[in-house]
Amino acid sequence: MILTGPEITESVTDGRIAISPFSPDQVNPNSYNVRLGGTLMSYRDKVVDAYRPNPTETIQLPEDGYVLQPDQLYLGHTEERIGSDIYVPLLFGRSSVGRLGLFVEITAPIGDIGFHGQWTLMLSPVQPLRVYRGMKIGQIMFFVSSGEIDLYAGKYQSAVGPQESRYWRDTMAVTS
Repeated sequence: MILTGPEITESVTDGRIAISPFSPDQVNPNSYNVRLGGTLMSYRDKVVDAYRPNPTETIQLPEDGYVLQPDQLYLGHTEERIGSDIYVPLLFGRSSVGRLGLFVEITAPIGDIGFHGQWTLMLSPVQPLRVYRGMKIGQIMFFVSSGEIDLYAGKYQSAVGPQESRYWRDTMAVTS
């Protein structure tokens, strides 16, 4: 079951969902619009290694925007800090942003119950595209869970800004 816009608002009011900052004009019929935060990150090397930390470059979005280039992955983040200990959040790109040729999340739309933080966005344009801090870039929907809840306590908890992959940490035990 998916929450409606009014239920999202009520859940923020009574604390079942945390969204900060919260703006009623970002509530949709069954989702909440999220805005692009001010920092992007990209990997510096041509080859990214899943089993090792990868050097990154940080980009602060200027007021007049920043042009994303095709064949480049940019890690962005939501302006909002979002989480719930009750509902399962899912992040999707907005259709109007998709129509500009921008993939907002690539393979990881589902958030864990108990995660609270800024969401990392995996931005991949099909052609050069200028983006701006604060633009409505995605939407989060909240689903009712069934069964016992085991709250997220993973490596991205309380994220602020874009977070590079920490997959290599999971593989250290396997490769050691």
